[in-house]
Amino acid sequence: MNKGKLRIIPLGGLDQIGMNITAFEYDNDIIVVDCGLSFPEDDMLGIDLVIPDTTYLEDNAENVRGLVITHGHEDHIGALPYVLQKFKTPIYATKLTMALIEGKLSEHGMLDDVQRQVVSVGDVVRLGSFSVEYIRTNHSITDACALAIKSPVGVVVHTGDFKVDYTPVFGDPIDLARFAELGSQGVLALLCDSTNAERPGFTNSEKTVGQTLDNIFSDNADKRIIVATFSSNVDRVQQIINSAERYGRKVILEGRSMVNIIRTAIDIGYIKISDGILTDISKIKDYPDEKTVIITTGSQGESMAALSRIAANMHRTVSIKPGDLVVFSSNPIPGNEKAVFKVINELSLKGAEVIFQDAHVSGHACQEEIKLIYTLTKPKFAIPVHGEHRHLMAQRSLAIEVGIPKENVLILSNGQVLELDENSAKVVGEVANGAVFVDGLGVGDVGNVVLRDRQRLADDGIVIVCLTLEEGTNIVAAGPMVMSRGFVYIKESDEFMEEAREVVLTALEKISDKNITSRNKIRDIIKDALSGFIWRRIKRNPMILPIIMELEE
Repeated sequence: MNKGKLRIIPLGGLDQIGMNITAFEYDNDIIVVDCGLSFPEDDMLGIDLVIPDTTYLEDNAENVRGLVITHGHEDHIGALPYVLQKFKTPIYATKLTMALIEGKLSEHGMLDDVQRQVVSVGDVVRLGSFSVEYIRTNHSITDACALAIKSPVGVVVHTGDFKVDYTPVFGDPIDLARFAELGSQGVLALLCDSTNAERPGFTNSEKTVGQTLDNIFSDNADKRIIVATFSSNVDRVQQIINSAERYGRKVILEGRSMVNIIRTAIDIGYIKISDGILTDISKIKDYPDEKTVIITTGSQGESMAALSRIAANMHRTVSIKPGDLVVFSSNPIPGNEKAVFKVINELSLKGAEVIFQDAHVSGHACQEEIKLIYTLTKPKFAIPVHGEHRHLMAQRSLAIEVGIPKENVLILSNGQVLELDENSAKVVGEVANGAVFVDGLGVGDVGNVVLRDRQRLADDGIVIVCLTLEEGTNIVAAGPMVMSRGFVYIKESDEFMEEAREVVLTALEKISDKNITSRNKIRDIIKDALSGFIWRRIKRNPMILPIIMELEE
């Protein structure tokens, strides 16, 4: 086969946490690794989810051979229902990952429209010019895999999210031997998880959390226990269940995603739980507090998550009682600290004891584990992925430390096209990339302009000017009426609002004198006059919306 160039095109996941998606292209064949979302930042008012811009894949849909998924976290599978509405392609994923994907597709009424294939570790999927081997790794969700992507120009190893856990709760340890075999055969490039690249040492085993949780249950036998964790951390939930069974407690799952994911894991045998242990939250009053444990969502302080509603006395069934013990079995994602501590304060004010340290370990590799993967695979080129820019740069230093030449460590940005073969790698262009906002049922209909408008409304409110003009003339038939929302309290600002009305009347006189009839021009003049007046008086910049109605003859 005449060897060309392999193109690696990250469409998300670089210089950010989440929204992971990367395309690999050779000739007329494209495969896509992961298809995740990210959650909105504070200034993305009203936005529910953020998904990647897949315009490049849509434009080349006939060449896309498949989506290969590394694991079942939202930042790797959450965008699938939205992206697959734009183009169809088969999905390949391990058992639990596929079960979670099928749940999402079912919610969107797409289950029968998408071809799916469940794979196991060690399986090889052939997709056009590529073959993709699934390699067992460890992460904070079961069934996580790395990928060995074989192309005509060489093998690229994509770690997915991973850590090295020699004593996992479920399944086997990471297959380091297979990484070493690939390294001995020759690895062209390594795309490695950078999330914890700034942290020295090794990430602790998930089983260490199990011992901590067990001690908490043992020391608090007379209290109701509420544990907040990520719903996708199936191994963590298994350990909570183990402790609950050991100390004779009923287990209640709360939070929509927690119920859906854990029941899915139970159904496919990835969580073991004795009969009669799991009970519905509606029956919680049938048991003494000290004989229950509630496993809930909301460990990141999400406003609508179950724990936040419980803390705010908004939950339909559960309310905090003095003496309750609430355990945060997670660390705040950067940027969520304020929301998390708000929930902790609300819980503490209601008399609950809160544990928010030492009950969590990361699912991502620290520096020594990253260096181990480099040492085993011995890649020619290093391409740090999955992290903010500081994380990518930290991994760059690690790659150089283990002997990768500086010029062979490539820091990419989303949308850049990296071409490589056995001897060279360079960025040759850029494709469409960015964020697409999901707001309710709308996908992509809210852009930066709309967000700026929302921010302006949130910051300074809106002033509405209503008036009626005779058709074809500038004669004012009614109004102007000046109203506001989120700007000033009208009942206490009568004088100010009357002055604003006078400003509009003055502007209308000038419009009449100049015989301006264009309604758009009239709106612009009113906006300019009113915004200038407001800024001079109170240094605010509200959105001004003139509404001109016409009186027909």
